[in-house]
Amino acid sequence: MKPSRDIVPSEDARLTVGIISDTHGQLDPKAYAALAECDRIIHAGDIGGPAILHELETLAPVTAVLGNNDYDEYGSEVGRFAHPVIGGVRFLVAHYPRDVRIGFNGSGALAPGDPIPQVCVHGHTHVPELVMGKEARPAEFLICPGAAFRPRGGFPRCIGRMTIEAGRIHTVRIESLDGRVVFEA
Repeated sequence: MKPSRDIVPSEDARLTVGIISDTHGQLDPKAYAALAECDRIIHAGDIGGPAILHELETLAPVTAVLGNNDYDEYGSEVGRFAHPVIGGVRFLVAHYPRDVRIGFNGSGALAPGDPIPQVCVHGHTHVPELVMGKEARPAEFLICPGAAFRPRGGFPRCIGRMTIEAGRIHTVRIESLDGRVVFEA
């Protein structure tokens, strides 16, 4: 996997960030196709093997975190937490929902003095979730893309997609692999 790098847009550039989780070693061709137009991809854990990340890297730079079914086979580039800045937007990525919930006591994923992320991303539940406003604070959004493999809760296989324009979050949505919008902000 290539080293993580921040993408800083020009004044009017629009970036698309694809968000995927819980592939468990199976990258559905529909998930691959749904992420094809992304400028950056975030994988929120339970990857299921380095081949998944290598395949996603053929589309765009990937930031990934370890899930409870992942091991150290990815090397030092993939850890428990990731803090990418994409297009000027700060992200916090972890597999477990508890690790991205920021309370009065902070978060295990943030060191004292770390900037507050604008977007918190997690996987693990296999259930898509898009939280904004008061429930997401101090972040602007809390996102779980659901699962690209073995979804739960009656939901279809899903991915997340976010557009960032001029350093601001423009759109956020979770969609099924056939393109139907499940949640949108």
